Amino acid sequence: MKVKKSKLPPTQAHLSISEIKDGVVILKDGTLRVVLMTSSINFALKSEEEQTALISAYVSFLNSIDFPLQIVVQSRKMQIQTYIDQLTAQENEQMNELLKMQTADYKAFIQEYVQLSDIMTKKFYIIVTYDPMSNRKKSFFSRLKEVFKPVLSVRLKEEIFQKRKTDLDLRVANVASGLKSMGLNVIQLDTQALIELYYSTYNPDIAFSEPVGDISKIRVED
Repeated sequence: MKVKKSKLPPTQAHLSISEIKDGVVILKDGTLRVVLMTSSINFALKSEEEQTALISAYVSFLNSIDFPLQIVVQSRKMQIQTYIDQLTAQENEQMNELLKMQTADYKAFIQEYVQLSDIMTKKFYIIVTYDPMSNRKKSFFSRLKEVFKPVLSVRLKEEIFQKRKTDLDLRVANVASGLKSMGLNVIQLDTQALIELYYSTYNPDIAFSEPVGDISKIRVED
């Protein structure tokens, strides 16, 4: 008697992401996301006048937003393998034995220091959202139709995606302008960076030993 093996659902079935294209994350519910990475400010080191100005700029920024935002702070243990590999290459190419030994000692010191100190790095992200149901320019029934069949409409109708992306880009420009007014540096993650971000988020243990690589060289089987 053969026992029929049950097919486990693929990993994608547990993710809310339907597709990533043109620097935009398309979720299975038809909503869109753009991820901005920002710098940080050491508020405590600012003078009282600078702190007041920052608070005022932040309040103005919040008052200019009429759509949902997500602020994400991601902490990760510092990965120095790329730097260690560079030191190893320099050590192997070094002809002077004294400098070769010094490079080896320095490399060992860095590895031990990072391991013992458990140094963490922090990255700051702003997620700008777009929900077709929040677009007040469209009729209620038009917005409701897009929600009932979101993934189908996004995948099959490029013009719908582009229209949504245009509305989303206006929000992104608004958010980026507000952040820059506070002295923050802002960059928008492109498709490659987004895939690497989600890959490292869902696979923190293997992301550095098995990087995702160049997505243009990845073949996706149907």
